[in-house]
Amino acid sequence: MRALLLWPIMPSSFWSYQETLDLARLRATNPPLGLITVAAMLPSDWEIRLCDRNVRLETDPDWEWCDIVIISAMIIQKQDFGELIRKGKSLGKKVAVGGPFATSVPEFVLEAGADYLILDEGEITIPVFLEALEKGEEKGIFRATEKPDITQTPLPRFDLLDLNAYIAMTVQFSRGCPFQCEFCDIITLFGRKPRNKTPEQILVELEVLYQMGWWRYVFIVDDNFIGNKRNAKIFLRELIPWMEKRNYPFALLTETSLNLAEDDELLELMVKAGFVQVFVGIETPDVESLVGANKEQNTRNSLVESCHKITKAGLQIMSGFILGFDNEKPGAGKRIQDFVEETNIPQAHLNLLQALPNTAMWTRLQEEGRLMDGLGEFLGSQKSLINFVPTRPMTEIADEFIETFWNLYEPMPYLKRTFRHFMMMEGWRAQYQRTLTKAEWDFLGAICWRQGILRSTRFHFWWQLIVMAWRKPNLLYDYLIALGVGEHFFTFRHEVKAQIESELALLQQQELDKRSPRVQLETVS
Repeated sequence: MRALLLWPIMPSSFWSYQETLDLARLRATNPPLGLITVAAMLPSDWEIRLCDRNVRLETDPDWEWCDIVIISAMIIQKQDFGELIRKGKSLGKKVAVGGPFATSVPEFVLEAGADYLILDEGEITIPVFLEALEKGEEKGIFRATEKPDITQTPLPRFDLLDLNAYIAMTVQFSRGCPFQCEFCDIITLFGRKPRNKTPEQILVELEVLYQMGWWRYVFIVDDNFIGNKRNAKIFLRELIPWMEKRNYPFALLTETSLNLAEDDELLELMVKAGFVQVFVGIETPDVESLVGANKEQNTRNSLVESCHKITKAGLQIMSGFILGFDNEKPGAGKRIQDFVEETNIPQAHLNLLQALPNTAMWTRLQEEGRLMDGLGEFLGSQKSLINFVPTRPMTEIADEFIETFWNLYEPMPYLKRTFRHFMMMEGWRAQYQRTLTKAEWDFLGAICWRQGILRSTRFHFWWQLIVMAWRKPNLLYDYLIALGVGEHFFTFRHEVKAQIESELALLQQQELDKRSPRVQLETVS
């Protein structure tokens, strides 16, 4: 068999970093780890071509060459996902699909015409799919009734990637999360009992990347790296000597819950292992909203103090925030903005609350009759309105969201709090043994030109840069990278504002149209 593996286009979003990528002469943030893992599960006598459409588009000869097309996608990629399925069918190809979106909304891919639905986790369903294919079955839906042992997951096919195209490589240590946040689909997809690979497995994956000459970031893509703290510590204790022996060849990023701040040993191990940044789901400083969303783990300690502790340990925080919780009080956007300023978090991932398919929240809202029809073009990104009837006026929430997102990514406040954030760091930091490339020097030069010459931030930029170089020289590179990431948000906020205002106007027009017949009838009467 000749299989063409496709990763759909990722539209502009918080995570796309398009402006930053352009400045760095890179094509995408992360590679499709799921697809290159699937590639490793396919028979060894299959011929495989991978096209990450964010890096390069597949060609007509690619389509002519293949016997089967295998496509995976997240919800934000659904538009290109659907178009690829339809194209494959129009060309007479067999189309197999999988991944989180197809697993959550199988009716979408069935309607688009997919032949094989390889749902849930591939360690279980791919072998069943391959058996069906051998038997000559023309269609099939393959689901798992249990969670796989991921210590049996094969080494991803990193060799299929163009390493020069990405900001970060990706590996996965665990799946699942012990918490039960109502809005989250991770526990629906992967369960509440974290399952881990062995430390040896991950070290083999890292060794492959090291031998391939990778030197930028490595993103451990677990949705909660510390879901099982004991296993995380076991891994970190083996990771530390591996990193030390190789002079810390790359910097590590991951996602954790905020209770990381409760464990001093875990914090120290992560820093010593070479982690430089963590994404933390804070959601809101409003305790009532946290309790209502079943995120009570964020109410045990002061949110501000927890963030400060993680930052002081030497980890840059990227945070998630949400507007639109049930019974949320007016001014929630301003409270989030104040919290971000107090904690000095540079990148605040602010979203309007959206009910994701098959989450506990989706089910509840469906039972209450509050879900809106359809998934919406931008569902899963900052450019989508709330997809259910909220408990306060949609206009009020959307206006708060636009104002807050805009203010968070005003260049001067972003510049100032990024500086404060890095100045707070007191922990040990690995010194990466490498020389900057010409592309990196050009990228850093572009940041200096834009923020130090063109914009009104110029005085603060140079003053802060001098202070950082003098007092925290070991953080200077990461500080400048953080400022460079800001370039994406300075541009992206314009897209967010325009799209939300457009959707809001459309919604208001639809409401007006619904009332028009009644208004006309009352006028006639």
